[in-house]
Amino acid sequence: MNEDEIFHLFSLAVASISLLLLALIFVVLVQYTFPVINKMGINYFISTSWNPVFGKEEYGILPYFLGTVLTSFIAILVGVPVSFGIALFLTEYSNKTLKNYLGTMISLLAAIPSVIYGLWGFFIFRNFILEYIERPLYHYFGGLSIFSTTPTGLDFLNGGLILAIMIIPIVSSITTEVLEQVPTEIKEGIYAIGGSRYDVVVHGSIRYSKNGIIGAILLGLGRAIGETMAVSMVIGNATGENALPKSLFSAGQTLSSLIANEFNEANPTSLHPNALIGAGLVLLIMAVIVNLSARMIVSKYKR
Repeated sequence: MNEDEIFHLFSLAVASISLLLLALIFVVLVQYTFPVINKMGINYFISTSWNPVFGKEEYGILPYFLGTVLTSFIAILVGVPVSFGIALFLTEYSNKTLKNYLGTMISLLAAIPSVIYGLWGFFIFRNFILEYIERPLYHYFGGLSIFSTTPTGLDFLNGGLILAIMIIPIVSSITTEVLEQVPTEIKEGIYAIGGSRYDVVVHGSIRYSKNGIIGAILLGLGRAIGETMAVSMVIGNATGENALPKSLFSAGQTLSSLIANEFNEANPTSLHPNALIGAGLVLLIMAVIVNLSARMIVSKYKR
């Protein structure tokens, strides 16, 4: 066996570790989730009940699944346009000095621990959106169902906006790097045929970089889905039917915040830990779906 064959086998073994770890995690989660599914059946996924009292146990993760989807959607809806605007400014309009300064500052935002975002969201940002966003919306548009709940600042909107701020460094940094890889020849060619800066950006940079941009968005979505501490501090932490996202101003929870808030207090002799592990299984499945969707989208654009 020569050196190339040895290196090939070593690389294959190392690459297989990630697949093995994923398979083991999935098997363990399914194993510990089975008892609660065996008792609750399909109601575990579609019920809104959540009662961990021993002897009266009922578990349903639908409100927390919907809460995860809603906060992630808000994060993408708000965070992606801001991130994309930052990336376009840094690559197309700013000078080198400003680009280096702003790029460094944005990258440093990614190093801030999520609990710090949570504390800032609870003590500072909560009051800001309550006074200048939620109360005006409730006053003028309270008749609409999405704004019908009396705002407190601890709700899905606050959780989603905090997530939006948290994904901006990731999405903008990756998008900036992708846009910087656009060949100069493409831009010069568009200018040569009379194109404007708008044509260069839209028909040159964005079209050439769309695969990388989609990857950046999905990476931000993955961060938003799995974020725990910051969300659990600002989302209100309601349980059961009260956690249903009836409006943007209602309190609730996500799957990850549910696990973080209750796992340490779960009675090991009950099905409570199994129900929480089941929530983790759903989170894993959501992450796999996001990644598979990314692969399918990228493959479609490549074709």
